[in-house]
Amino acid sequence: MTLQAAGITETEETVYRLLVTAGGSSAQELADRSGLPRTDTDAILGSLMAKGMVSQSDGLPPHYRPTPPDVALTPRLQRGSDALDLARAEASALLETYRETMRRQDIGQLIEVITGAEALRQHLRQIQAGAREEMLWFCKAQYVAMPSGSNRAEYEALARGVRYRVLYEKAFFDDDGAIDNVAEGVRAGEMARAVPHLPLRLAVADRAIAVCPLVPGGPHGNPEVPTAALVRDSNLLAALIALFERYWEDAVPLVVDDSGTVSGTDGSGAADPLTATDRRLLSLLTAGVADKAIATQMGLSRRTVQRRIQRMMELAGATTRMQLAWQAARQGWL
Repeated sequence: MTLQAAGITETEETVYRLLVTAGGSSAQELADRSGLPRTDTDAILGSLMAKGMVSQSDGLPPHYRPTPPDVALTPRLQRGSDALDLARAEASALLETYRETMRRQDIGQLIEVITGAEALRQHLRQIQAGAREEMLWFCKAQYVAMPSGSNRAEYEALARGVRYRVLYEKAFFDDDGAIDNVAEGVRAGEMARAVPHLPLRLAVADRAIAVCPLVPGGPHGNPEVPTAALVRDSNLLAALIALFERYWEDAVPLVVDDSGTVSGTDGSGAADPLTATDRRLLSLLTAGVADKAIATQMGLSRRTVQRRIQRMMELAGATTRMQLAWQAARQGWL
């Protein structure tokens, strides 16, 4: 029997199916065919009529006809489906309320301590595998759990559309192979910037969960037992995200040219982000000189001037020329 989801009992379904098969029957005929007592059959027919699944003729003895199944059952099933959807929504709301209550009552719901390099690597892989929108990273020199270039989960996430914004401190580029690894990440779609120094290591997934080592370390510190915190939705997580955004705002964008050179790091193998021509062009631009006049003074085509300005905007992370001028002053490019 399969109609219980529509609010039909097993005996009601038996009688209704007999009516559908016969096209119509008297109460006695239904009792004989179903093997039910007549009194039970009369009660079931009354219930089916109340549910709009059976109609009664005026003759004697009265005959009963089934209401077409699409008319009788579809609205009932739809009401059941709507009720199920509402129940699911209520269950989700209750779950969120439960989680909020547990967060207030149990600090363990907000911060989980991770001990050991392998456990740390596993959590870093897991949060990247679960990321759907964005990953934020602070990359300091000397790895704790993942050597430079070993985070293949990043490339899998980039391939499915997750945005990566990564900040590298200057000393990071002193590690062997670091520049090549950064270049590979940038070519894969990573948005990378550099700063002189970072205060801590950090990875944040979808602004909902973060991994943050609790003690300084690296391969020359205490690599055997690194300790980190898994931080969930809280004021602490909001503060970590705000810290990232503050450093990101002041960082120098990194770009990779056709030869694989990373510009903007000021580290080994990295070039100055601006050429002498770029600096002269930028000085004229911030002085308010029009593109055509800049092109004339510098002996360049107007298209070349515009292309160089666009490149500098990308380096500065600026979307307007006014932002470019402001960033150029902050970065000491003028």
